[in-house]
Amino acid sequence: MTEPRIAVLLPCYNEEAAIAQTVAGFRAALPGATIYVYDNNSADRTVAVARAAGAVVRTERIQGKGAVVRRMFADIDADIYVMADGDATYDAASAPALVARVLDEQLDMVVGSRISQVQESYRRGHRFGNALLTGMLARLFGRSFTDILSGYRVFSRRFVKSFPSLSAGFEIETEISVHALELKMPIGEVETPYFARPEGSESKLSTYADGWRILRTIMTLYRIERPLWFFGAIGGAFALLALLLGIPLVLTYLEIHQVPRFPTAILITGLGIFAALNVFTGLILDTVVRGRREVRRLAYLAYPAPGV
Repeated sequence: MTEPRIAVLLPCYNEEAAIAQTVAGFRAALPGATIYVYDNNSADRTVAVARAAGAVVRTERIQGKGAVVRRMFADIDADIYVMADGDATYDAASAPALVARVLDEQLDMVVGSRISQVQESYRRGHRFGNALLTGMLARLFGRSFTDILSGYRVFSRRFVKSFPSLSAGFEIETEISVHALELKMPIGEVETPYFARPEGSESKLSTYADGWRILRTIMTLYRIERPLWFFGAIGGAFALLALLLGIPLVLTYLEIHQVPRFPTAILITGLGIFAALNVFTGLILDTVVRGRREVRRLAYLAYPAPGV
């Protein structure tokens, strides 16, 4: 069996202080891999430093990590893809173990679950937010990872080439996780060290703004992937409200054989119609989603398993 072609993908934005260390770390850990740095309109010397470190440097003009990942997945042809950030926070020395896990168990994705080495690795609120979003994903989609926001992942070719990336920013990791869960791909996790950024390097993640975008992405994906449950819950809420308003009206009618609060009766009728419309919307969209999921599954199965 021939050696798999491994591509290391590093999306970057203003990482002059850390990119050389990141490239050197992955070059030492995976000497046979091709290291790609995709610059996202950096205003510093990221491009020059990455090129001097020996990486293949390319540019994505559309701003946002999601746009960079979409471009990388479309452009790069390899058997195994190792994706990390260019800020030297992920442990490059763990990459061979993640790649071996993909090949040995024929997995489509292995997530590097972050184990913080220093207190400064996580900004205030990030640990709580990650746990909250991870738990929410598990409740909504049935299973999850211990660290859904980790940017350190190893993919098979069939994952990358069947992934219809739509996200614009840091919510891309959530979309990747949901894609794997929805298609019931064989996946795994490996605990990896997580370090503080080097001096002079600043995080681009906004705790509250990006946290809200990630939460909104989870709800949007739930609406898209679970329309029957989503619209059924809305319909159930309307039906429950109609029932609560209707009970006194029915009791009054049974007592005096009249409907004295006619506007309330109209409101109850409207709520019942809204409830029925939401349920039927969910049923129709559930059929559409099933067909779309089958198409994605066929695109996924068009590529062989890793290591085959």
